[in-house]
Amino acid sequence: MKILMLHGINHDMFGKRDPAQYGTITLDEINASLAALGKELGATVECFQTNHEGAMCERIHQGFLSGVDAVLINAGAWTHYSYGIRDALAILTCPIVELHMSNIHAREAFRHVSVFAEIVKGQICGFGADSYLLALRAGVNAARAASAH
Repeated sequence: MKILMLHGINHDMFGKRDPAQYGTITLDEINASLAALGKELGATVECFQTNHEGAMCERIHQGFLSGVDAVLINAGAWTHYSYGIRDALAILTCPIVELHMSNIHAREAFRHVSVFAEIVKGQICGFGADSYLLALRAGVNAARAASAH
């Protein structure tokens, strides 16, 4: 099983950026945790991070063409306004799990809206780095359920 983890804008700064909100864990540490849990669950997790919206769309297209089984996405601020990324995600035929380390519904009003919400299987937020692991479990389970039909 192939899972694609998409990290959005500014996530390369995890560990340095707003530690009160995001903690001190780095993106490399998050990716290592995902790889370890993926192995335990019988899945390979490929991680991709970019600060460029077009590159994110192209990686989503590549995921579609290569037939990934599920996509996990923490798009950061793009979650709230990127219709380009939303449209790219809508091309996917596999389950999509949206995730956030912080509880976006308890933050600034503009963060309460996800332009992806209507097209994703579900959303996990507010559990810090554990949001990634919860999303991976949800993605693997959704992919298994989808392949059983």
